[in-house]
Amino acid sequence: MGYAFTIPLFKYLGGCRVGCYVHYPTISTDMLSVVRNQDTRFNNAAFITSSPLFSKFKLVYYYFFAFMYGLVGSCSDVVMVNSSWTLNHILSLWRTGACTSVVYPPCDVQTFLDIPLEVEKSTSEYSIVSIGQFRPEKDHPLQIRAFAKLLKEKRVGQQPTLKLILIGGCRNQQDEERVNNLKCLCEQLGVSDDVMFSINIPFEELKRHLAEATIGLHTMWNEHFGIGVVECMAAGTVILAHNSGGPKLDIVVPHEGRVTGFLAEDEDSYAETMAFIFSLSPEKRLEIRENARRSVHRFSDQHFEETFLLSVEPLFK
Repeated sequence: MGYAFTIPLFKYLGGCRVGCYVHYPTISTDMLSVVRNQDTRFNNAAFITSSPLFSKFKLVYYYFFAFMYGLVGSCSDVVMVNSSWTLNHILSLWRTGACTSVVYPPCDVQTFLDIPLEVEKSTSEYSIVSIGQFRPEKDHPLQIRAFAKLLKEKRVGQQPTLKLILIGGCRNQQDEERVNNLKCLCEQLGVSDDVMFSINIPFEELKRHLAEATIGLHTMWNEHFGIGVVECMAAGTVILAHNSGGPKLDIVVPHEGRVTGFLAEDEDSYAETMAFIFSLSPEKRLEIRENARRSVHRFSDQHFEETFLLSVEPLFK
């Protein structure tokens, strides 16, 4: 839950042994570099990046917070992390190498593996599906711009028409405003008729969209793990994820020496890679989808239970 600053209380005042399972560090070295380089991100406002004084003040605060975060985290007896990306940051900040291990989070892959996988039938429309809450860090505008670029340059030639389906949850009015802004972006780019928004839909409808989709799209920078990426792979889509974080280091990696999906990082590379995926034969895409499915068994509930119990065993000796 991110309550790292309670660790010393439990350990030294309560006399407890402490174990942590970290999914997302409260602060990371990436956050420090974003502020240091004065990059505008969803968690680093433009009014701060445009002011050297505000940027310096925030950087000093971040370094102090990172030091304190590392101090309290180092009090842990057992540390589990959900990905290689999280591992690198925790080792850098907490310096708990001897008692830290990677435990991939449990993903309900079997539900998606039950979707039949066959060679694509002749169709008049290909769909690209994105799954993720409508939050700033998911970077839905990048998906829409890349999709518009793909359509504009007509790289798919005489192939069937393309549809981008954005599936996600709206938690509050702010999320709803983001969806409205995304719809406005679609209008500006002239792709409103080709982009569909499926908000707060039932699970069965989500499965249907995934079963029919050709590409699973993910654009979040430095996603700490990426359960949505795993689900797309398990469902049988050809995944195209961001070239960073958990997708790059743990998920969209070769399995038995074979391709499991693709990575991109900007508007051009996403458009180019989507065009490449559509240029592949249905048989080649099926080969990639099958290999991706085989690779996701390491993220199953059963594998999580085994690695979790193995990691926490020292706490009970």
